[in-house]
Amino acid sequence: MTTGAALVIGSSGGVGAAVLDRLRSSGRFAEVLGVSRRSDGLDITDEASVAALAERVGGGTPLDLVFVATGVLHHGEEPERSFKAMTAEHLLRDFRVNAVGPALLAKHLIPLMPRDRRAVFAALSARVGSIGDNRLGGWHSYRASKAALNMILKTLSVELARTHPQAVVAGLHPGTVDSALSKPFQRGVPPEKLFTPGDSAGRLLAVLYRLTPADSGGVFAWDGARIPE
Repeated sequence: MTTGAALVIGSSGGVGAAVLDRLRSSGRFAEVLGVSRRSDGLDITDEASVAALAERVGGGTPLDLVFVATGVLHHGEEPERSFKAMTAEHLLRDFRVNAVGPALLAKHLIPLMPRDRRAVFAALSARVGSIGDNRLGGWHSYRASKAALNMILKTLSVELARTHPQAVVAGLHPGTVDSALSKPFQRGVPPEKLFTPGDSAGRLLAVLYRLTPADSGGVFAWDGARIPE
């Protein structure tokens, strides 16, 4: 058990709720907190809303873990199958939620993390955000926004190595989880590769617990494999 707290952003979603439950039952943290738009009105794309969250939790236990479980894939707009389907609105929406939101959370929550012991800032990313692994094309807005998130995490890791030498910053690919986000895209997924939110949460936390500062800045799949940049 650490003396610090764990904070899950997006704790009303499938993976976020499961991560929150796993953390609370793990006994690893002195306090486990969960916040979301649905339960708390948090808007991660609005800096004033994020700053208010930081002020609310800032007077309590230092944050040993921040887990960002937010993201958007198809809320009212399907991923583009071709570059011809790209629109500014779709691109900006995905960037706001998938990249800008986690960046603002890092800006305001990392100052609440301890410098003298291990601390983790993790965010849900996606394998399709890998530039080196892109062989199919399509999904332009989602891919680009997750690639931007991965760069933000990498840059954070470089800066934190100077001020928080024991810190770990990581992106996490949860696999295909049986949730509202992936529901339209589950066809063809082998049953053994379609995870329940609880299974995915357990696998992702197991990966996080094993990561060291030498791994900081990377993106890791549910099985612990590092995803190419």
